[in-house]
Amino acid sequence: MSTQESTSTEPKQPTILSYVRDLPNLLSLSGLACTVLAIYFSFTGLYAAAMIGMVWAVAFDWADGLVARKLKGRTATDAKFGGQLDVVIDIVSYGVTPAILLLSFGNFEPIFLIGAFIMVAAAAIRLSYFSTYGLAGGTKYTGLALDNNSLILVSVFLLYGVVSNDVFTIVLYVSGVGLAVLNVSEIKTPKLSGSPRNVYLLGAYTLGITAIYGLQLI
Repeated sequence: MSTQESTSTEPKQPTILSYVRDLPNLLSLSGLACTVLAIYFSFTGLYAAAMIGMVWAVAFDWADGLVARKLKGRTATDAKFGGQLDVVIDIVSYGVTPAILLLSFGNFEPIFLIGAFIMVAAAAIRLSYFSTYGLAGGTKYTGLALDNNSLILVSVFLLYGVVSNDVFTIVLYVSGVGLAVLNVSEIKTPKLSGSPRNVYLLGAYTLGITAIYGLQLI
């Protein structure tokens, strides 16, 4: 068989942008859009809006997994691409964004660079470990899953304005670094996003957080 004939029988590789039509990937990218908004509002100091962006990023992240599992006709390649996209978005949403939040709240003082680096580094290590070994026993994460970082930090930020600015700065710093330590720890945590019930609970939490911080913006 000639080289030309052999080449013509190979399956055509899909285009890069063809994967954007996949609904789970659209949800992932919607979460990324929320993350970009959270980063923008962190830079501008509009922290209530940043919290809304952060929590909605998690909501879209969980929704894309739920939709992907229920959607029929997705190939193994579709699933692999979606998984890679999730990993890239996760490090931005749950590593870079909280680090930028900490830096912004600390007025970009050098001392906050240490905490920011620890948070981003932990996210990168955590995701690399998961990509290598997957779920422990097929059911649990090793280390605190990164999406918990945003869910916890948006709750911690409810203390902003309740306690003094100096005290809250310490609380935020310790919370961010503490979460990073838990991300790379050996603790086993369940895969909460794998349950439709938990996704609906997250939806209620997201709406509640949005209402609380939305009122602060009015």
